[in-house]
Amino acid sequence: MGRGATATLERLAASLGQLGEMVPRFEDALDIPKGGVLLALPALLVCGLLRHAGQYFQLPPGFYGLETIFLLLAFMALARLKSIEALRYCAPGEWGKLLGLDRIPEVRTLRAKLKHLAEQGQVFEWSTALCTEWMAVTPEEAAVLYVDGHVRVYHGSQTRLPKHYVARQRLCLRATADYWVNAMDGQPFFVVSRAVDPGLLQVLEQEIIPRLEREVPREPTPEELAADPLLHRFTVVFDREGYSPAFIARMKQNRIACLTYHKHPGEDWPVEEFVLGQGRLPNGETVTMKLAERGTFLGGQVWVREIRKLTDTGHQTAILSTDYRSETAHLAGAMFSRWSQENFFRYMRQHYSLDSLVDYRTEVIPETTPLVNPAYRTLDGQVRKKLGILNRKRAEFGALTLEGEIEPIKVEAFERRKAELQDSIAALQEEVAAFKAERKATKRHIPFHDLPEEERFQRLSTQSKHFILYLPEALRPCNPGSSIPSR
Repeated sequence: MGRGATATLERLAASLGQLGEMVPRFEDALDIPKGGVLLALPALLVCGLLRHAGQYFQLPPGFYGLETIFLLLAFMALARLKSIEALRYCAPGEWGKLLGLDRIPEVRTLRAKLKHLAEQGQVFEWSTALCTEWMAVTPEEAAVLYVDGHVRVYHGSQTRLPKHYVARQRLCLRATADYWVNAMDGQPFFVVSRAVDPGLLQVLEQEIIPRLEREVPREPTPEELAADPLLHRFTVVFDREGYSPAFIARMKQNRIACLTYHKHPGEDWPVEEFVLGQGRLPNGETVTMKLAERGTFLGGQVWVREIRKLTDTGHQTAILSTDYRSETAHLAGAMFSRWSQENFFRYMRQHYSLDSLVDYRTEVIPETTPLVNPAYRTLDGQVRKKLGILNRKRAEFGALTLEGEIEPIKVEAFERRKAELQDSIAALQEEVAAFKAERKATKRHIPFHDLPEEERFQRLSTQSKHFILYLPEALRPCNPGSSIPSR
């Protein structure tokens, strides 16, 4: 029965199928390690940790019931145990006292329970129910939402995932892209995972925005929107990766405000246009900024508010918004507070092993999933490589001049070098033209079923990872990872 097991009769009954689950029974005890996690139990219950568990999950009869497994995983998150294997180094009897049991399950048993829960395929429905409740309880937080991607690097050999650029390591590594939606204070609402990453814009428009349209509470009614052409339903904030005048115009037609950085701001504005303004950050801090605002017809498609912040060094940061109601300082504060989401990623990596695997299972990718054609990617790389060489040769050709006293030997060497460079440039231009023509004739995107057999891959299991990721999210009132630095 393992170390610390004292509920002999109950465990025997469970092994014979005569016990549905062990009912917790708390007893007096002294000096219980990690006993402080029990102080967070009321907050966990208020956040809905167990509210929908029975609706979406079931466990077969056994000693450890569904609520026990949920509470154990939540207590592990509070105690900063980064993996299930970390339980091997904890006293099982001491942890059992926190759950009202004689001991906690072994790692092998806990993994079997998690696998059973994940295989029921209800993890995403459960997390959606929690997200809807959180938004309904705090509708003011759901009015402005941060959207950003996080790359989870995979170093295993179960499958050959596509490569993604990892900014924090400045490398292209095999990884899965997760797109998180957070409140302004950094608290998470939900996440969308993609093994085949189509980019932030497509994920926003095809998955995140439709879900927000269904779940964001207290949106203006159709009558209110018709009466006020400047009113919007909610605001999404994203970085330069999502910059697209066409996308911003489409969102404006749907009455959804966008807030992002200007990717091509142009020349600096006169310093005389900037005035001091005070903005209030989500953490309550008030900051003073030098701000200026103009109207900009972006890409010839949509009128936006262009707001610039002047730093002490003279640098101007330009942001764009289709929120025509909020004050300038409020929009600037909301944009520059986006680092709360970056803090959330860093906090989750440090304390909850955001990038680690939960299991080694893989899942089949739908055959109709579009992805970048490997042949197109190879040709595109060749074009970029040759263009780089061609530009360097052109620069060398233009910089080559005769200096000092002109002598016949120098003139001859000069003309010979010029001729060599000209021949090289002509040959490179032909190669670039050939590669471009071949690239143009090659499809940029193909469905997954057209991918060559040697290039095929599977995605990592999403149900188990999503389940484990959402348990720390349920610790919303206990999560100190939402501190927002002033910028």
